Amino acid sequence: MAKEIERKFLVASDGWQHLARGIHYRQGYICSGKGQTVRVRVVENKGILTIKGATQGISRSEYEYPIPLDDALEMLEELCEKPIIVKKRYHIYVAGFTWEVDQFLDENEGLVIAEIELSHENQSFNKPEWIGTEVTGIPRYYNACLHQHPYNQWNPEEIAVQEIQPSENIMSTMK
Repeated sequence: MAKEIERKFLVASDGWQHLARGIHYRQGYICSGKGQTVRVRVVENKGILTIKGATQGISRSEYEYPIPLDDALEMLEELCEKPIIVKKRYHIYVAGFTWEVDQFLDENEGLVIAEIELSHENQSFNKPEWIGTEVTGIPRYYNACLHQHPYNQWNPEEIAVQEIQPSENIMSTMK
């Protein structure tokens, strides 16, 4: 079984922008509910179908398959719930880890989130200076939720994230 173990953070500054070239992503959800999703993505000229299970801690099952680009484009248009998530993704390498920074566009313009994938839940890592508040486990920051409640519809209380106190287990992995 494929496993995804990731942590999500808001981006606190633009110090990351010169470190990588952005890749254009369009993604939509055929199904999202009860923590499970079926997602279609178009990344440049590639189509991808992804099936994700419910999150347990910071882990979840994930299965990803290449699909024909024409099929992916048709699925985005005809099968996926609207709006489609549009973003630029930047892959930034820091201290042996790849950070994926998503700069959202269209209905989610203004939101920038960084994710780090880990090999196990207790793996330690260094946070770059441009990483801000951790939002792991806060559903409104999931892409599957952003298409249902886009960032441009958030009220000021939703935008003003209060400092989150990570669990002792999570805190021990950050340096």
